[in-house]
This record gives sequence, structure tokens and C-alpha cells, in this order.
Amino acid sequence: MSQSKANKVVLAYSGGLDTSIILKWLQETYNCEVVTFTADLGQGEELEPARAKAIKAGVKPENIFIDDLREEFVRDFVFPMFRANTLYEGQYLLGTSIARPLIAKRQIEIANLVGADAVSHGATGKGNDQVRFEVSYYALKPDVKVIAPWREWEFEGRPGLLEYARKHGIEIAKNKEQDAPFSIDANLLHTSSEGLVLEDPDVEVPDVVSKRGDRRTITPEEAPDQAEVVTLSFERGDLVAINGKPMKAHELLTELNRLGAKHGIGGLDLVENRYVGMKSRGYYETPGGTILWYGHRAIESITLDRGAMHLKDELMPKYATLIYNGFWWTPERLMLQAAIDASQESVTGDVKLKLYKGGVRTVGRSSPYSLYSKKLVGFDEAGGYNQADAEGFIKLNALRLRIMAERDKKRGKNE
Repeated sequence: MSQSKANKVVLAYSGGLDTSIILKWLQETYNCEVVTFTADLGQGEELEPARAKAIKAGVKPENIFIDDLREEFVRDFVFPMFRANTLYEGQYLLGTSIARPLIAKRQIEIANLVGADAVSHGATGKGNDQVRFEVSYYALKPDVKVIAPWREWEFEGRPGLLEYARKHGIEIAKNKEQDAPFSIDANLLHTSSEGLVLEDPDVEVPDVVSKRGDRRTITPEEAPDQAEVVTLSFERGDLVAINGKPMKAHELLTELNRLGAKHGIGGLDLVENRYVGMKSRGYYETPGGTILWYGHRAIESITLDRGAMHLKDELMPKYATLIYNGFWWTPERLMLQAAIDASQESVTGDVKLKLYKGGVRTVGRSSPYSLYSKKLVGFDEAGGYNQADAEGFIKLNALRLRIMAERDKKRGKNE
């Protein structure tokens, strides 16, 4: 195995076992200075221990970065994605995918700040995250060297990693001595559980996954029998207040998570098509995002023109696929974002949602820019609409069908 030289590497570092092993491996294999970057994206874990672990591994204190990115994450990544009502393959709210371009962006910023010539991540060679990280790196710093240990080292599975950790005095948590029953990735938008006990798509998600101690939401069966109505306020497509209370972007999503978790909302058993070519089964928990998706869709229903809404619906799968595949920093995503954002100028108002046992139901919506006209749709008054006008509209739309029908009738006579 041969590696090209790297002098200083910025590592996306959680402080967990895998990235701790990667840190030592980088120091040994590349004989380089390592800078650690730990992102707080609202994953719900204490991140300061990562500092002590990095120092113990020989990282200089000035080379340790632990950044709170929760507000930037929700404001500049999650909210723009939800303006598009984004769903990958009709179900997945892209909770993991949307976090990667932000982590990569901050890694590159740190690399420029400290004069690093390389960046590194802990994504495996089987998954999508390697693509998402690296495409973002190259888009933001085209000459950067990327080190992907899982594609380079010679460890043969978990036993080899554990042996390496013991050899180098890397702390191994008791629950890491054995193979974990599944893998978890979390941020403020969602939690994803994948692998091992979830690999058979014909077996229901085991209780060890859906009812674990650190789960993001309860199951609908466990949710209270009492429904709750919540009011979401939007301005230009973005959530700005809940039940009349304005908050920062990350605080709004935190509150939606609390409400969704309480009512068993946002659990999803999904088989998806990975970018690298294989199908993958996972259990995803996105309680706040699920509520936000329904709320945004409801406010658009009265504020967006039919043509704009239908065009957005046509563009959304393309937009979702770009994010899933890691193409956040591309011209085509920026072009689509500009079109989506242009549609949101009048998407302002309030939506009332009823939350009950895993379900979200719209029970009211209002906007100062509403396109909904009771006069036009009412049964009791014409409201300026002449019903007789519909006859010409129908005949014009049916004209080509009538012409074809006449032709086919003639053809039938001649055969």
C-alpha cells in the first residue's frame, strides 16, 4: 500500500472508535499533522470529550475544532431543502444527505485557515457518504488531497480494528467490544439506523432499534390517545414561529422534534437505492421534519399558483436526487434552488396541524396572500364566474379527441 505525501490533514472527527482509529492511522501511515473537526449538528451527544481524546492522541490544542453548526445547518441547508418539499424516492426526507455538504464546507474552511493540504473522512467505500463528502471537497477546493481510510487500509473487519485500537491504547467502550447490532447517524433533522439486524428487509424493525433508549421518536402505538393541534407560521416559505412564538431556525426544528416525538411521528422503514448501485434498508426517524413537510405543503396549497406548484412537483425529484447524490455545490442545484426560492415570495401564513398517533393532518390554513376564493368555489353565488364559459373550454380541449374519433370511425368502415 502506497500513499502520496500529506503534511497536514483535517479529519472529520466524532471522537468515537472509528474516527479515533483513523486519527492514529493517519499519523502513522502519512506521518502527518492531524487537525480534528467535530461538528455539532444537533446529534444529541456530548461533544467536548472529543477534545480530550484528540489531545490524548497527540493533536495540538490549536488544531482541535468543535463548532456549533446547528443554526447554519437548519437555516442554510434544511430550510432551503424543505422549500422544495423534497422527498427522495417519494419517502425519504434526506436527513443524512443534507448534513454532508455543510460538514465538508467547514472542513475546507478549516483546511484553508490552518494551511492543510488534505482532508479525511470516515465514510466506507460501500456507502453514499464518501461521494457526498468528496464531491463537496473538490467543488470547494479543487486541488485538495482526499484521504479515505476505508478505501486504503488493510483491516479485515471489526476484529482488526479492535486489535489496532488495543495496540495503540485507544479507548474502546464496552459496547464496542462486540459487533454493534446496527449503525446510527444522527443530526437535528433525523436519526438513521442501518446494517446488521436491519439487513433483512422482510423482517420487521426489531425492538432493539425502534424502541432503543436514545431513539428520536416513540412508535405510534406508544403515543398518547389525545390529539394536539399546533400552528406553524411561515414567511416566504420558511418556518418562523410555532404557536405564535418566534424562534431561531434550530430552535424551531428542536420544538417540532419534541412535538413529533411525543405523538409517534416520523418513523420510516425504507429500502432505498444507493448512489453506488446497491439497495439499502434503514429505519429513519424524522419527527420534526415530517411535521414541517406537511405544514409547508399546506401553506403552499393556498398561496402558490397551480402552474408554479405543478412545476415545482416536477422539479422536486431531480432536486432530491441531486442532494441524495451529494451534488449540493453544483450549478444545477443552485439553478433549481433559485427557481424554487422565486416561487416562495408569497408563501406566507399560518397552518394548523393535528398530531395524533403517528399521523399529521391539516385542519386549517390562512394567508394574507391566499389565492383561495370562496366566491369562486361557493355553491351559493356565481362570484364572477360564468358556468356557461366551461362549455367552450371543454369543447376546445376535446376537439383533437373528436377529430381522432371521426377518423377511427371512417377507418373502421373501410376495413
